[in-house]
Amino acid sequence: MASPPTAAARYAPAVPEVAASPRVEHAKRLFAGLPGSYDRMGALLSFGQDPRWRRFMVSRLPADPSARLLDVATGTGMVAREAVRRTGASVVALDLTEEMLRGGVSETAAEGLDGRVRFLLGDGRRLPFADGSFDGLTFTYLMRYVDDVETTLAELARVVKGGGILANLEFHVPANPALKALWLLYTRAVIPAFGRVVSRSWYEVGRFLGPSISSFYERWPLERQLSAWRAAGVGDVRARVMSAGGGMVIWGTKDG
Repeated sequence: MASPPTAAARYAPAVPEVAASPRVEHAKRLFAGLPGSYDRMGALLSFGQDPRWRRFMVSRLPADPSARLLDVATGTGMVAREAVRRTGASVVALDLTEEMLRGGVSETAAEGLDGRVRFLLGDGRRLPFADGSFDGLTFTYLMRYVDDVETTLAELARVVKGGGILANLEFHVPANPALKALWLLYTRAVIPAFGRVVSRSWYEVGRFLGPSISSFYERWPLERQLSAWRAAGVGDVRARVMSAGGGMVIWGTKDG
């Protein structure tokens, strides 16, 4: 693997492609217009919970400055930077949206962490790394945008060493009926309306987000997700539902 880039470096060139699908192409279009406001808006629309969820996910990783970590669907690199700050490890930060990576390169350099984070343009469905290349792996808001969840999980687990940690952050749907009603109102009406005020890109995200989360959990309830992790070779799988059901972190240990 190439050494981390200097502050002036750009993300690495594209890696082996996987056949495009409408779902993946939609994800690329959806995020292309967001990098300048992504971090700020994510925190605002989640009432400050999204950064807290990310910190909790990263806390599942061991604090080991010698470790090599992979952050898939890194976006603007928020998790990658948090991983560097918390663990001291070096991180490869991978995303399929070029515009998001540009934002990540700039923000990471501004924080003086560019020597510890290497950005890579690529697709989590086909990773350009050998088996067992990393000591740990994180991915955030990814599985709603892939067509084959089981195959993608297996590919993510493939590049992690035995005994390494995989951790995932995803939105969740509250189980409590009253909270679920409020969640539906917020995701179906408030977020799209707010997004319309901010920009066309955020309106599209706001309109898509709530139905996307609901649809995912209809197809992939928590128990089915945990079973898929185990089938991918990840043991001791755990999940924590956070913020009254608004978010969920899943993590586990790669089988030896």
